[in-house]
Amino acid sequence: MKVAKRRHDMLEAVHAGITSIEALCRHFGISEATARRDLGALSQQGLLVRTYGGAATTIGQREPELTLEQRRMRQGDVKARLAACALTCIEDGDTLLLDGGTTTSALAARLNERRGLHVVTNNMAALPWLTQLPEGHTTVLGGDLRASSMTAYGPLAHAALSRLTVDRLFLSADGVTELGLCEASPEQAWLKEAMIARAAAVYVMADATKLGHASQQHWTPFPHHWTLITDATDERIDAFRALGASVLHPSATET
Repeated sequence: MKVAKRRHDMLEAVHAGITSIEALCRHFGISEATARRDLGALSQQGLLVRTYGGAATTIGQREPELTLEQRRMRQGDVKARLAACALTCIEDGDTLLLDGGTTTSALAARLNERRGLHVVTNNMAALPWLTQLPEGHTTVLGGDLRASSMTAYGPLAHAALSRLTVDRLFLSADGVTELGLCEASPEQAWLKEAMIARAAAVYVMADATKLGHASQQHWTPFPHHWTLITDATDERIDAFRALGASVLHPSATET
């Protein structure tokens, strides 16, 4: 394969979510040195961004933020499957931290299947479900209301988090790439980072359309060890395993 054709195909592969050096080498049958040269050349042309261990699609092409109702309508059946998968990680009596988002709201709708949970959340849209916890307790993180996502954020939310620790944190995001979790505002990204610091175990719930998708400009880095809950089964998940992730897929937990 000629160099120009291979690099064109490699750019398309990165946009399709094959972003790690290891996955690109397997996909094209090339050496690591060749893959690095090709990615470097594409980066110099401004066509992608080099990351540790691979590449990401070009940053800066911010997409309009979807309304809460638009998010609810997207991938609803997949979100329900991710929620069922996440529920298998939760035990009676756990203390949970739920991030904002329609995927974490889908999980909130299933939490009445566990007893004695303490749920901490900034997700106002999830509150109707959290009134139904058997022997449970809910703590709402206060702060400023972000109406477009029905979440609380800001200094008051950070102050409340500083007094708490949790067993498990469940996060969602606008996009998940090797750079981290992609969000529409710096306040959202910073709050997610603060949540990660207070959790013993971190779970990122993301359907396949969000993997490798850099739709916004603000980022939360991954912790050293975390779990990705996704319906994706292709080579994209290899890049996240290289970044310390365990991967859970709904088909492995459905009965």
